[in-house]
Amino acid sequence: MDAKTLIPAAELARANPVRIPNESPEYRAARTALLAEEIELRRRIESVAAQRRALPPGGPVIGDYRFEGPDGPTGLAGLFGDKPTLVVYSYMFGPQRERPCPMCTNLLDAWDSNAADIGQRTALAVVARSPFAKLAAWKRERGWRDLPLYSDLDGAYSRDYLAIGPDGSDLPALHVFTRRDGTIRHFWAEEMTGETADPGQDPRGAPDPSPLWMVLDCTPEGRGTDWYPKLSYGDRP
Repeated sequence: MDAKTLIPAAELARANPVRIPNESPEYRAARTALLAEEIELRRRIESVAAQRRALPPGGPVIGDYRFEGPDGPTGLAGLFGDKPTLVVYSYMFGPQRERPCPMCTNLLDAWDSNAADIGQRTALAVVARSPFAKLAAWKRERGWRDLPLYSDLDGAYSRDYLAIGPDGSDLPALHVFTRRDGTIRHFWAEEMTGETADPGQDPRGAPDPSPLWMVLDCTPEGRGTDWYPKLSYGDRP
């Protein structure tokens, strides 16, 4: 995308034909100014995605990582299936937990609905340190159909790829790996942590991988700070 050939965002916003019933001139003026910023944001998101896609080759994967999934034990190469790229999410559901992290679960609820579609383009795996039988039971309870869950059998992958804290606690982690000419390499990881958070904000990536935040960010109340996702609501999981 060549920025020099793009129509200025403010010009596109002024040409926007959308009008909402009973809006005031003040609302329309403010909304047009916001629309210009939204167009710029969309362009920035695409620019960052292009920069991400252009990353040089990452470090080769040299660890002998062992997982257990629905078809038995496998290595990292087995998680790729027939795809050249693999997305791995580290689920905060270690053996010390009776139930998994609600925030991770909220994200994965949405990903399960998209897993079959994602699988057309790239391999996807969700890795946790609990035994596979426990993960499989949770998958059934949650009603997930397409999300591929794997147990990190000895925790080596989780330790090397930043899913265990210094105190042994679970951490969420999102990594992308590539397999080219028989070599598996790390490609990209979500690296926004508490050290990169802006004042007054939870540490979060950009764009955020959860649709929960996209919806709440469209509301006047925003994300809020006095609530947290739940694993169940009343008698419904």
